[in-house]
Amino acid sequence: MTLMSKFLRSIGPIIPAASPVEALRAGFGALVGMAVAGLFVLSPAVDLELGLYLIAPFGASSVLLFAVPNSPLAQPWSAVVGNTIAAVIGVAVCLTVPDAALRVALAVALTISAMVLCRAVHPPAGAVAMTAALNPDIVSDLGFRFALAPVAVGTLLLVAIAAIYAKLTGRHYPLRQFDDENIHGTSDPSPVERLGLSEEELTNILDKYRQSLNLGVEDLARLIGAAEMQAATHHTGPLVASDIMSRDLVTIGPDTVASHIADLFRQHKFTALPVVSKDNMFLGIIFQIHLIASRIETAPHVDQRSRTTISERLDASRDEPAQAHEIMDTKGPTAIPQTPISALLFLMSEGDVDAVPILEKGRITGIVTRTDMIAALARTALHNG
Repeated sequence: MTLMSKFLRSIGPIIPAASPVEALRAGFGALVGMAVAGLFVLSPAVDLELGLYLIAPFGASSVLLFAVPNSPLAQPWSAVVGNTIAAVIGVAVCLTVPDAALRVALAVALTISAMVLCRAVHPPAGAVAMTAALNPDIVSDLGFRFALAPVAVGTLLLVAIAAIYAKLTGRHYPLRQFDDENIHGTSDPSPVERLGLSEEELTNILDKYRQSLNLGVEDLARLIGAAEMQAATHHTGPLVASDIMSRDLVTIGPDTVASHIADLFRQHKFTALPVVSKDNMFLGIIFQIHLIASRIETAPHVDQRSRTTISERLDASRDEPAQAHEIMDTKGPTAIPQTPISALLFLMSEGDVDAVPILEKGRITGIVTRTDMIAALARTALHNG
């Protein structure tokens, strides 16, 4: 690689390419956030009575809140406290330092130091301090109320909109903390986060490599776990789903009643049963938990408020038994025979996927269960050992 090519590569983008859908999601979120703020609470014009008006740093905050909501720099504490501290410092400097250039430099510098000490680093806060330092007339009228409105109120509003928007678009904001419950509702970390490292050790790693402003502790745990899992797949060789899948399948039709499904589970000791049409087209899959949920739903003594999401599809008041098409899962992951087992390993690592149907042109040809996966990994480990 020539010196010029190295230079050109060094100044190029280092952020991985994002999909157009993600770009539109982030942009539309900022549109909603700024529009709501501008239409209902804040205004473009300066309101000297209430202090509720739009300032340029809100646009910068929107970039973080809607484009990179998992960033530690975008979290509510960082955004609200960081911007508010910056406003207080900017006003104080503006009221005491007459020279404009010195005001700006001093306000931004003090803001950075204060944010770091308060663990509230939020890059747009530098612009908040600069805004106060460059507007002595507004500061003289509003004083330290500038920190409350528009800064604190406006930032809180954007944070609230960002949290709602993230929930509606399948993102996590505020960032999930390391001690959040897993998908089972227990306090154990998810499987990919069980590294044998404590939260303190993970925090020390972030501090050692000066990444605490870029990654959260849970993010680091997930990345390390994912990297370990990916490295483990290098030892499995070029195995694909067709190499390990179960082929002699026991399937059921969509009209199979719950009692017969229960008999099949007891007879074959399966954890999952595929549901297929008469021409073997895959329709869905039933796990044992689905059957349990359907029986709870139809039991007369069970409080109806305890219904599960899947069992709510049933009509508890009828006399007919539940059928397969009413309790099967139709939205679970599927794969093809050529799918690498590394991809299946990721699917099963979180604990909410017990079996993956293998399809060819919509017809089921096999199924990979956790047992199949464990057996394949055990054989690989034995051969490599």
